[in-house]
Amino acid sequence: MAHDKRGRHLIVTAVLVLLLLLAFMLALFCGSATADFKTLSFTGKIGRIVGSVWSRTCDTAAGRAEATMYPMMSNILWVRLSRATLAILVGMALAAAGTIMQSFFQNPMASPYILGISSGAVLGVTVAGMLSLDFFVIGLSSKSLFAFLGSLAITFTVYALSRQGGRIHNTTLLLTGIAMGTLTIGLSWMIMFLRSYNYDEIIFWLMGTFNNKNWSDVAMVFPFSVAGVVLVRVFARDLNVLLMGEETAQHLGISVDKIKIMLLVLATLLTASAVAAVGIVGFVGLVVPHLMRLIVGPDHRRLITASVLMGGILVLLADTFVRAVLLERVPIGIITSVVGSPFFLYLLSRKESRFV
Repeated sequence: MAHDKRGRHLIVTAVLVLLLLLAFMLALFCGSATADFKTLSFTGKIGRIVGSVWSRTCDTAAGRAEATMYPMMSNILWVRLSRATLAILVGMALAAAGTIMQSFFQNPMASPYILGISSGAVLGVTVAGMLSLDFFVIGLSSKSLFAFLGSLAITFTVYALSRQGGRIHNTTLLLTGIAMGTLTIGLSWMIMFLRSYNYDEIIFWLMGTFNNKNWSDVAMVFPFSVAGVVLVRVFARDLNVLLMGEETAQHLGISVDKIKIMLLVLATLLTASAVAAVGIVGFVGLVVPHLMRLIVGPDHRRLITASVLMGGILVLLADTFVRAVLLERVPIGIITSVVGSPFFLYLLSRKESRFV
């Protein structure tokens, strides 16, 4: 039985990796740019990708020749490479954070977006902008640091208000998260109006956008996304044990309070790094872990891997759709909300709200 589950997990993982690679190729060669990639064969497309990276990273005669021969392709591919990489990292971070939240609260409707954690990050970034802060602390930019602090404040507030009599009440959890998210977004808007920001740019950022993103944004998200996903996988056994209940976890030698704090901080850091880079991309942390749980089961040793891969695929495909079909007129957060909102309503309508 265990062998069958392991084999199924390997198949699911292989399929997801293949889908991610296909989505990545699609993202590189689809868009509104006029460069004609359609005439290239598959090997020709791979050659242009390698050539673009080579010309940008290696100051050699071959690199300079590549940039001279295919200047438009090189420029377009370089921009799309950064954008596609950022989309994957953001999707992975949000999916990992959602997996933690759903397991932590044992609630399939828990996610960084629903619980107001993403909104807390927005408030933190807005405050950093209001104070005109621009510094780096242990690798964190001021924007990332304030996003993390804002998310952390909302996370522990929602947790404290939802925990009554030693238990987390689902209704209280959802209502508290929605209320705190509304409050923080309202405060963010008020600060923006008082500071007379560029509203078009702010609206796009609030709704989530990959427009005008580059490798500096990738560098801001990369260490936290990758390290966060690795750490979530390290905590897979602890997450499995917590599903059995706190008393059982303590009997098995798990320091419940310490693990819970570490998990909350980890989920908050993953969410904050994504929001600081691209704004709010809602419902990824809600939909992806729930769907992957139905496919691979509740074992976090399998669930985490499947969720982060699917998170990267979903956000990458949504951004490619925005670029190629909607010509970047619509923020990506609207697309994920249109997909995720009906799913959230479906979960609310289920008579059985027990965590799967």
